[in-house]
Amino acid sequence: MKCILDSTVFFTDYPVNGECYTTPSVVEELLDLTSKCRYDQLADAGLTVRSPSAQELARVKEAARISGDLPVISGTDCDVLALAGELGATIFTDDFAIQNIAAAMGISVQPLRQRAAKKRVWKYRCTGCGRYFKTDGECPVCGSNIKRKLK
Repeated sequence: MKCILDSTVFFTDYPVNGECYTTPSVVEELLDLTSKCRYDQLADAGLTVRSPSAQELARVKEAARISGDLPVISGTDCDVLALAGELGATIFTDDFAIQNIAAAMGISVQPLRQRAAKKRVWKYRCTGCGRYFKTDGECPVCGSNIKRKLK
C-alpha cells in the first residue's frame, strides 16, 4: 500500500507499513528532536520525499474551494493532498480539513489518534445582516464579518 505521511505521523509512534512518501514542506515542519528522529527512522526504512505536480495542486485547491476549506488549509496540506491524488495513495493524518478535502476528491484517509472526520459542507453567513455568501471576509451590505459555519 502507498502511504502519504502528514506531519502528525512524525510526532507520534503510529506504525506505518508499505511504500511511504511525504513532501518537502512536511519535512520543513519537523523542528523538534523527536520528530526529526522519527523522520530519520522512516527515511532509513525507505521513506521517499517528493513534491507534487502543479496540475494536481491546482486540482486540490479547486476541491478545497468547492468544499469551503480553502481558507483553513496550508500549503503543506495542499502538498500532501496533491501527492496522494497523484500517486493514488492513502493519507495518514488527523487533520480534519485534509480529511474533508480528501473525501471530496475520493482519496482514502487513515486517521491516527483522532476519530475520522465526517464530510462537511461549509457556508458563509454575515454576523450582522444574516445574508449568505460564497466566501468569508467583510459583508458588502452591512460591513460586518462573514464567518464560516456548517451547512
